Amino acid sequence: MHNPTEPAAPHRKHATLSRADLGEFGRHELAILGAPCGLIKELAARLAASLPALALAYVDADHAAGDEAAEGGSGGAGALLQAGAAAELTDKIHFTRLDLRRGFERFAQQQWLGGQDVVLVNGNHFRARQQVAIVSAQKPLEKKLDRLSDVQLVLLEEGQAALPGYLQAHLPTAVPVLSLADTAGIAAWLQQWWQQRQAPLRGLVLAGGRSQRMREDKSRLRYHGREQQEHAAALLAPFCQDVWVSCRPEQAGTLPTGLRPLPDQFLDLGPMGGILSAFRHDPNAAWLVVACDLPFLSADTLDYLVRHRHPGRVATAFQSPDNEFPEPLITIWEPRSYPAVLQFLALGYSCPRKVLINSAIERLQAPAPPELRNVNTPEERDAAQQELSR
Repeated sequence: MHNPTEPAAPHRKHATLSRADLGEFGRHELAILGAPCGLIKELAARLAASLPALALAYVDADHAAGDEAAEGGSGGAGALLQAGAAAELTDKIHFTRLDLRRGFERFAQQQWLGGQDVVLVNGNHFRARQQVAIVSAQKPLEKKLDRLSDVQLVLLEEGQAALPGYLQAHLPTAVPVLSLADTAGIAAWLQQWWQQRQAPLRGLVLAGGRSQRMREDKSRLRYHGREQQEHAAALLAPFCQDVWVSCRPEQAGTLPTGLRPLPDQFLDLGPMGGILSAFRHDPNAAWLVVACDLPFLSADTLDYLVRHRHPGRVATAFQSPDNEFPEPLITIWEPRSYPAVLQFLALGYSCPRKVLINSAIERLQAPAPPELRNVNTPEERDAAQQELSR
């Protein structure tokens, strides 16, 4: 009972959650400004052609009165919207187009563009949290300094030999400067800029299962002289900034000394609950997830997985040696997988493998496929112990 002489604790209306580190449109976004819109779009096209391995999105305003005529009159794009439809999805053979009567609000923009590596934005019309400034006589930046909050690169149009004084005074630190015509140099800079902003890698040992087939807790079996959850955490440690053990709430107080418990907050969902709980803990990290029932797994296989990580995919996973599907429980889940996993949960699916099958992932062939073998029954445990003892 609350003591009336003590101040009441402040009322909290909403849960305290860690939020994804997103800008106006995406995690990695750059507004390009300081030149006419056509030149900005042409630069974006050059970069998209020069970086085919990088998923680039471009955000711009409509500069034409409409494209119905180009599409063949009343049957073209937007015809259904004009007739009163709320949305029109068109398969354009080489791409898909979605027209909406109602525009996107900010959160929807982030959702739709969240799967892209870099979002380039026409800064003449929209803001982004970081910018590329073009020095051009056609569109001086002197009256747009309020939009230059975090300039990452300056591009000089032909005929511009140096930064104008007002821009030098505005920039707090030295910023790389390139020629606007140097497509290869700008592309190399953008590739490096993106790579330097990849999410840190954290480790997660999945140990919250009920081990019904084994009839004893698989995480506490000892194949290597210590509990399997300790062994898996030790394997992950060299590759991750820290390692956590995904467990049921009642297990948290029973972990061996030195292990960090991460109790499930998405209950009764199996491994998906552990993965979602990890992203709730830190949505801005990539999580290297390993199940506790993999006694044959080695540091060499984990090293191979980390070295071949593709941060531009939803996840990096091994092909299962038993079928054509990816193995979800020895996988690097990137931050962009968090909304994807939540979306599958909202549709009624709790299988991490289904998320991988239906997402853009980096799929690897395991260097030693037998190491991916799960041990789930007493018979498999006995056989594994005999193999490992040899």
